[in-house]
Amino acid sequence: MDRTPVSAAVIVRDGRVLLVRRAVEEGDLRWQFPAGKLEAGESPEQAAVRETEEETGLTVEAVKTLGDRVHPNTGRLMHYVACAPVSGEAYVADEEELAEVAWVAHGEIPDYVPYGLFGPVQAYLDAELTPAE
Repeated sequence: MDRTPVSAAVIVRDGRVLLVRRAVEEGDLRWQFPAGKLEAGESPEQAAVRETEEETGLTVEAVKTLGDRVHPNTGRLMHYVACAPVSGEAYVADEEELAEVAWVAHGEIPDYVPYGLFGPVQAYLDAELTPAE
């Protein structure tokens, strides 16, 4: 089993967070953050920025690290990195990897991720995303 650590980009813009739907589902993981394996010599921040651009065409910059954990569904070491959009629009840039992208409002997150988010990521989104009036 591949144990390469994975870095996920938590991208907020206009009160929504970017989620992507994998073309090949990993168990219950249908919607998730843009993410991918770290390459040799790469930091989690660099991997989050690179993977976001490869998968969605969106250029982002790493803002801060939100935390790490071993993912309960995949057993992989996950790094979560808050990122801010720099330029471009998100779309399915890597059609082998992704089926679709969505900008999701705070209240819609459970519809996309019913098993809940990693605590520090949820706390970040609770602070960054304004609940709809």
